Amino acid sequence: MPGLLLPQLPDIQTALPPIFSQSQHNTANHRKNIVALHKIHLQCAAVTQTLPNGKGIRLTGEKAFNDAFSSIVDKILEVKRGVLQADRVVKYVASFVTFLSEKAAEQATDGDDDEDTPASRLIAFLLSHLLKGFEAKDKSVRYRCVQLVAMMISSLGELDEDLFMTLREALLERAHDKEPAVRVQAVIALSKVMAGETEEDLADGEESVQEILLGVLRHDPSAEVRRAALLNTPPSPTTLNDILSRTRDTDTTLRRLAYTAALSALPNAKVMSIAQREEAIRNGLGDREESVRRAAGKMVAGWVENQDLLEFLRMLDVVSSRVAEDALLSVFVTRPELLDAAQLDEEFWSSIAAEKAFLARVFVDHCISIKDTARLELSLPVVTALAFRIQSAYNRLLDITLGEESLIAQGAELEANQEVAKDEAIFMLGELCKLAVNLDYADEIGRRKMFSLIRDMLSQPSLPEALIPRCMDIMSKLSDSERDLIRVVVEIVGDLKYPEDNDGDFSRAGSEEASEISRGSRRSQNRSRSRDRKKVQKTEEEEEIEKERAAFIDMRCLELCIAMLERVNSNLHENSAFQGLLPELIIPAVRSKDSALRERGLTCIGLCSLIDKNTAKESFGLFMNQVQTASDEMKCKALKAIFDMLMIHGTDFFMVNGENRTNDFLLHVMSDELPDVQAVACEGIAKLMLSGMVTDETILQSLVLMYLSPETAENQALRQCLSYFFPVYCYSASQNQKKMQHIFVPVMEVLTQVRQDLEEDQEMISQSQIGLQLVDWTEPEKVVQIDGMKADDSVHVDVAIDLLKYLLDASDKDERKAICQLLNKLHFPEQVDDDKIRSIGLLIWGVKTRRPLKDTTSRNAFVRFQNAMNKKYSEQLTGMDEAAYRELASLKELFDDVFLLVPDEDDEEEATPRPKVKTAPRQRVRSSLASSAESDEEDAAPVDDDEDADEVDSILGEDDE
Repeated sequence: MPGLLLPQLPDIQTALPPIFSQSQHNTANHRKNIVALHKIHLQCAAVTQTLPNGKGIRLTGEKAFNDAFSSIVDKILEVKRGVLQADRVVKYVASFVTFLSEKAAEQATDGDDDEDTPASRLIAFLLSHLLKGFEAKDKSVRYRCVQLVAMMISSLGELDEDLFMTLREALLERAHDKEPAVRVQAVIALSKVMAGETEEDLADGEESVQEILLGVLRHDPSAEVRRAALLNTPPSPTTLNDILSRTRDTDTTLRRLAYTAALSALPNAKVMSIAQREEAIRNGLGDREESVRRAAGKMVAGWVENQDLLEFLRMLDVVSSRVAEDALLSVFVTRPELLDAAQLDEEFWSSIAAEKAFLARVFVDHCISIKDTARLELSLPVVTALAFRIQSAYNRLLDITLGEESLIAQGAELEANQEVAKDEAIFMLGELCKLAVNLDYADEIGRRKMFSLIRDMLSQPSLPEALIPRCMDIMSKLSDSERDLIRVVVEIVGDLKYPEDNDGDFSRAGSEEASEISRGSRRSQNRSRSRDRKKVQKTEEEEEIEKERAAFIDMRCLELCIAMLERVNSNLHENSAFQGLLPELIIPAVRSKDSALRERGLTCIGLCSLIDKNTAKESFGLFMNQVQTASDEMKCKALKAIFDMLMIHGTDFFMVNGENRTNDFLLHVMSDELPDVQAVACEGIAKLMLSGMVTDETILQSLVLMYLSPETAENQALRQCLSYFFPVYCYSASQNQKKMQHIFVPVMEVLTQVRQDLEEDQEMISQSQIGLQLVDWTEPEKVVQIDGMKADDSVHVDVAIDLLKYLLDASDKDERKAICQLLNKLHFPEQVDDDKIRSIGLLIWGVKTRRPLKDTTSRNAFVRFQNAMNKKYSEQLTGMDEAAYRELASLKELFDDVFLLVPDEDDEEEATPRPKVKTAPRQRVRSSLASSAESDEEDAAPVDDDEDADEVDSILGEDDE
């Protein structure tokens, strides 16, 4: 046939298979085989056929090569993921396409600008061929097709616009494939398409590839896909928020990669905003996994350039930052050589700033923690010198405050830089005070100077509230004893309240005997009346200003008392100087209608109650009243005070007529409507149960119901507390696991009914998940081994008996299936009491003869459990049938219960579920929280204001006249 050049074609069917066969064994011969395959391709491309009448040329050789090449590629498309030989062939094909593209680029450089070349035609053919496999039903075909495209897409060069859009749409569709492996490859390919995408390629309202990848990064259910999206998303200002969101991902590897692969790839930390830097530090250094913390630490340490720690701190805005200290400590740990860069010499202290004060304080704290005494001695300043610097910083703060007051008096608005300057001054002064706590006060001159300075600062009403605890720490260190500290604070309070009256010294009133307290109170009232008579007539505006100042002074005095009480532990009766503060300051604050004063007054009484049991007894009723009548915030604080008193002084406060009503109170507060109150109640109860002060199983059951109830799904504080409590409680002692075993079935019964009564818009975990959680908490192998105490390894045996009894009584199909599946999750020891194993055997016999399982899933699970029991305990269960069980005296009661059950007919449908009371989930869970029919409504009834006043008077010791 004229013009036909087929005889010149190489024997493709013989030449190609050996090349691909060699490429699957190792990658070392890929280059040689690529050259060989390219040679064959060129030979085939030279074979053409001229069409009749000269209408064109038929690419006969290319078609033959393409068909043979695609047929071999098709053979690897059906190979499952993970086969190494197939992966090598895929890599070989992608490398061959890259080689063709490079050759085409070389020809274009040499002057041949023809875009339609054998290489471009082969690439377009192969790409179109692979796109057909994107819709294949076989997941392996879809995976291999997308994998090949992802590997070769970078070297495709210029593509036809229609082909490019077709490829883009196909990859976007595969990004939502049901197989995670396919989605991974689609994400990799899309990340390469993203570089060539322009706004002109997008229709109105259409998402860009970058937006789609960020959506995958945030929301894809597969961690593997999210990792691929993270690794192929270039960090930039537009993607940083999405990358930072993965620092809180559920997958540990992904969280680590967010630091090692994404954030560490940034040119410098200044690409991120301060808020983003803090988020990255907070999430990374606070992660529960050591590998993530280590990766975050390396990233943060890399931000320190030229060993300039001060510049590093300026990037974090130490004044308002909550993670700057963690970041700096991480730098010291990751790069210990930077400790030498923090030289606290004379040059360092010559000009002090917020960053310097912070660096000095954290540096000293770190040296103390690692016990580097040599470096510490070289760094700590002299006491006198630091006292002068604190005084200078305080004077600067006073100047700023006076300037603000002057502007306010003139009616001018404060500028932003003035607020910033004040915040920096307060912060710097606080850091210097923290540093002063660690000084050595052996130098008496320095000690006196510091004592005088701090006392004067505490005596100033202008001292910011945030600095009171810092100054009190120094005062506590400088005081010879707690009695001395209390005396100093009482003197300061007296100076603040009665600056014009030298007799306003509470320490003198407090030095009287208890019987003289009331007389001291009357003397105070007489002084007040005397001052009132001397006052000239004042305008209403002046009186209002005076009242506001008096309230401010009272608030400041209460803050001083709170800071002092938080730092003492001695009995108040041993510190008579403090007794004068009760009638003069604290009790009037509790009676005040000002909510802020009342709150601080109650805080003072609560702190007093923690160190003095008599005060706790007298004030307990007051706090109980606050739980009933106070605002939401105050109710939580009162509840915390009550739980603190119970932890320290015991539960005798709830003794009523010889009966301890603690459990009634706990159940009552758990059933509160407010989520914050529920969270505080559960935290307090968890502490009481961990300490062994509360052991009632009803309380434990209520906590489990609160944890698993759908009504607390949004109460993260409660869920987080209990998610920590239950493992610690159950794994700390076998006795605790026994309690959990006793409530296993009751909890499942209540929550099963709750699930049946759910509304359409409510969600709840399945019965199987509930059961698996309870099984995990009762796992005997997880109990901590304590010397001298042997763990009870038969807990799950008792759980199995309870579940089998529950199975005999249950009628719901899903309920019975969940029970059968749980039986196979239990752990059974090698040695078990004969009666318990035979009880299990008897109950198995009862289920099969009296309540046979109808559905296949439940029946198969139950048979597996029965076979496992017969195999493991063959000696105890061999020959046990109805007659044998009937003769066992130890199991007579159980046998009678099982035997009296009316057998289900084999041809009957599922038994009709027993009627249950339909209640809302919240009501059903709360009904289980109710104590009993005997709970006294009077205990929960609100107490009126008169009763509240009586409680206050009981603390004072007598009625105030």
